[in-house]
This record gives sequence, C-alpha cells and structure tokens, in this order.
Amino acid sequence: MTRAVIALGGNLGDRAATLEAAIAELEALENTAVVARSGLHETAALKLDGVDDSAPRYLNAVVVVETELEPTALHAELERIERAHGRVRAERWGDRTLDLDLIDVDGVVSDDPRLTLPHPRTTEREFVLAPWLEADPDARLTGAGPVRDLLTELRGGVR
Repeated sequence: MTRAVIALGGNLGDRAATLEAAIAELEALENTAVVARSGLHETAALKLDGVDDSAPRYLNAVVVVETELEPTALHAELERIERAHGRVRAERWGDRTLDLDLIDVDGVVSDDPRLTLPHPRTTEREFVLAPWLEADPDARLTGAGPVRDLLTELRGGVR
C-alpha cells in the first residue's frame, strides 16, 4: 500500500455535496481507503493573473488515502471522478465543479507531463497546505519538508 495525498476543490454547483460525493467515490476505489481527511475550507478563486474576488468562491479539502493503485492509475481514476461530476477543462485555472489533484505519493518524483509529482506549486497554495496539515499534522511534502513549516513560511512566519 502506498500513501497518497489528494486535494479537492470546486467553485460551481453544490460545492459541499460534490466534494463529499468525490470523497465517497475515492473511498470506493478498489484497494483504496481514505485514512484521513480535512474539513472543508472556503477560499477565493485563484486565476492565472491572481485572486479573482468576482468569481465564485471555492471549497477545498484534502484526503489522505492508502492504495495499491500505481500513481498513473490513481490519477486516471481522479480524472474519471472529475468527469463524472461535470468537470470541463475549457480554461486553465477556470471555474469548475470539481478539481482533484494528486499532490504527493509516498515520495515518488515524476516529471511526466501527464503527472508531475509532487504536484507543482503545492508550496504556494495555502488552500492545499492548510487542509493537508489538518488531515495529517505530521505531513511532509517530498523534496520540500514538513507541511507545517511550508505553511508557516507561506503565511510570512505566522502559524
């Protein structure tokens, strides 16, 4: 079994119901179990040119799973779950019903264009780091260090 961290987010439709349904679908994956999860965190929409206060706000969460799926197979399942919830990839960083990002998989490093691990820009995303720390207070991001320290640094030294 490998341990994988998955960030969830969405800013369209019934955000909470969609995230809860996605978590249930992750739990239902073959040889996969959700072993930790954060609560739901509401955040402003982040677009290519920065925060967009005029866009619908996001709900975000993080789950930690243990799975026998290889990272590419798990990533394919995440994309399948996104599509089942109406995810359309029309605009980079655009509004969406559901976004599932594979953040870290037991220290695996991958530069494959389809699946970069750990997920790029994780250290810049409070909406990933804060719920991840809530789900796993001892979390470490491969190649970057303890999530607690990364979040403190991102917040300008404020815990």
